[in-house]
Amino acid sequence: MDRLPAEVIGNILSHLRAARDVVIASTTCKKWREACLKHLHMLSFNSDDWPVFRDLTTSRLEILITRTVFQTKGLQGLSILMDGVDEFSASAVIAWLMYTRETLRCLFYNVRTTPNVNILDICARQKLELLVLAHNSINGVDPNYQRFTFLKSLSLSYVSISSLDLNLLLAACPNIESLGLVSPEIAITDAQVTVELTSQTLKKVYIEAISLDKLTLEADNLVKLHLKDCALELFELIGKGTLKHFKMDDVSILHLDIIDPMDDLETIDVNNFTIIWSKFYQIISKSCKLKRLRLWNVVFDDDVDFVDLESIALCFPELNYLALSYELRDELKEGVLHYCLQGSSLMKNVTVLDLGWTVLDEHFSDWVGCLLERCRNLKKITIHGVVSESKTHVECHMLASFTSSIVRLMRRHIHVDVQFVYE
Repeated sequence: MDRLPAEVIGNILSHLRAARDVVIASTTCKKWREACLKHLHMLSFNSDDWPVFRDLTTSRLEILITRTVFQTKGLQGLSILMDGVDEFSASAVIAWLMYTRETLRCLFYNVRTTPNVNILDICARQKLELLVLAHNSINGVDPNYQRFTFLKSLSLSYVSISSLDLNLLLAACPNIESLGLVSPEIAITDAQVTVELTSQTLKKVYIEAISLDKLTLEADNLVKLHLKDCALELFELIGKGTLKHFKMDDVSILHLDIIDPMDDLETIDVNNFTIIWSKFYQIISKSCKLKRLRLWNVVFDDDVDFVDLESIALCFPELNYLALSYELRDELKEGVLHYCLQGSSLMKNVTVLDLGWTVLDEHFSDWVGCLLERCRNLKKITIHGVVSESKTHVECHMLASFTSSIVRLMRRHIHVDVQFVYE
C-alpha cells in the first residue's frame, strides 16, 4: 500500500463513503491523511451508519460535520441523511453546501433545518448531476435563475411542492433523464388536485404514494414507468411510443388514458390493480415486441372479464416470461374458464411461468395444464399458493387433489423444472 499514489488511496477511501470510516482510515499514516484531505471524492454522513449520531446534540454534530467537510478538497459526492435527528441550524448547512457546491456532482440531502434551506438557490448553475432531496420544501421555482444544466437524476421524497413549481423544476433541468417522486406533499391551489409533468428528455419515472384527481405525464422519450401505491382518478400518459417497461404496484386508477403508441413495450408488470380487461387489452394489444407479462392479483372490473390466453398467445409472439394469478368469480367460474382456455395457439418462446392462486379450487390444475400445453419450450414453472394456517378438511382434500394432479401433469413434462412457493 505504501507504493500506491495518494490519488489511488483517495479513490479507495471514497468507496468507504461513511465519514466515520474515512476519518478512522485517514489516521493510518501521513500518506493516507494526505489522500483524505486532497483526493477524497465521496463523503457520507448517515444516522443509520453510526447510532452515535442520534445520541449527539445537533450543535456537536454540526461541528463534527463541518470539520470533516472543510478538511476535504474537491468533493464530488456528499450525502447528509439525518433521520431521527433534531433540526440543524440553517447557517451550518449552508456553509457545507457553499464550500462543496462548485465540485459536487451528487448530493443526497435529508436534513431538517430552521429556517428551511433553499437547496435550489445554492446548487443551481453548478455541475450537479444527481440530486436526492427528502423532508424539504420547495417554493417559487425560477427556471431561468435556478437552472440545473447538468442534472440527469432528480428524486424528491416527502417534499412539499406545488404542482406549478414541480413542472417549473423539470423545465429548469433541460437534460434530466430520471425522476423519482415518493409521497410528495402537493400544495393545493384549487378544488381539484392536478399535476401535469412535461419533459422532452425524461427516460425513467418512478412515482410512489401519491393521491391525485388527475396526473398527466407528457414525456416524448420515456422508456421506463413505475407507479406504486398511488390513488388516481385519472392518469394520462402522452408520449411518442418509446415506452419499453411499464409497472404498476398497488395502484388505483379510475380512468387510464394512454395517448402513446405501445408498439415497443417489452415489459408489463401489474400487481394488485383493478381495471376493465377489454380496455387494458386494447391498450397493450399492439405490443408485439412484449417479452415479459405479469398480471398478479389483478381484479377485472366487469362480471364477464377474464384473461384470454388465446389473445395473449396471438398478440405477443415474442413473450418469454408469463406470470398470471388465478382469479375467477365463483358464480361464473366454469363458463369463463372454459372460454378462457379456448384456442390452441402456442406460446413458443415462453420459457418461464409463474402461476398462483389465492383461493384453490378443482379447476386450477386444469388451468395450469392448459398453459403447459401451450408453452412447449418451457424450462421452469413456479407455482405460488396461499395456504391458511387453520385448514378445514375440504381445504386439505383440495390441496391433496391438486398435488396429485400436478404430479400427473409433470410426468408428461419431465423436462420442466417445477417449484412451489406457499404463503
